[in-house]
Amino acid sequence: MTETVASPTTTSSPSPGTRLAVVTGASSGIGAATARALAAAGFRVVCAARRTDRIEALAAEIGGLAVRCDVTSADSVRELAAAVDATDGSLHVLVNNAGGAFDAATVEDADAADWRAMYEVNVVGLMQVTQALLPALRASGDGVIVNVGSTAGRVAYENGGGYTAAKHGTKVVTETLRLELCGEPIRVSEVAPGMVRTDEFALVRFEGDQDRAAAVYAGVPDPLVAEDVADAIAWIATRPSHVNIDELVIRPRAQAAQHKVHRQA
Repeated sequence: MTETVASPTTTSSPSPGTRLAVVTGASSGIGAATARALAAAGFRVVCAARRTDRIEALAAEIGGLAVRCDVTSADSVRELAAAVDATDGSLHVLVNNAGGAFDAATVEDADAADWRAMYEVNVVGLMQVTQALLPALRASGDGVIVNVGSTAGRVAYENGGGYTAAKHGTKVVTETLRLELCGEPIRVSEVAPGMVRTDEFALVRFEGDQDRAAAVYAGVPDPLVAEDVADAIAWIATRPSHVNIDELVIRPRAQAAQHKVHRQA
């Protein structure tokens, strides 16, 4: 069910001196914006996601490589690692962006399957991709791992127990990696966005209910957009080798805290 694919114009290996980056969940939203931002910063980007048509189009646009990958599948992740090895075997930046919220239920009413799915993609998937690509990150001599977390990984809120638990997991895995890799040529960071308006996040969470998805951002002047978060990720990835940005929490001006959002009438 998994395969490594690339558009015909994006199958060549990086030219000598080109730094390689991998972005998971690159088919839309923050992932796609991050792939574009890293390409603009001079990286050859491996665009990894499940939706082949989207990542092929993105890779063709930015001169990257499209690789179909489901981060919850160990076999699929191994194929992603093989695609990296097929270049020069080294990797400078890994952005673990694949994730998502799949419900907005109380703990009492939650579906265990939704909780498992959120943990699988936000935590286990991150672990599997990181495990598979650590050898390539070491081989670069200057690797950076950026995990895309959330302010939901810092504060609990009603009807979000499954997602907040998963994103707390993302945060703790990031902290653990930083401890375990201390002394190696790999930096470990987390970007934790607050309210970001993208095409799909809220729609997925509310199972395609357009009205509920729109209500999240109703009256909010200028929520973050994917490009804002991508800009932060690219900044982290391009700091000098001795500089590690442990974590970066980024919110729109209208959001002072998880429960404190300015909305216009």
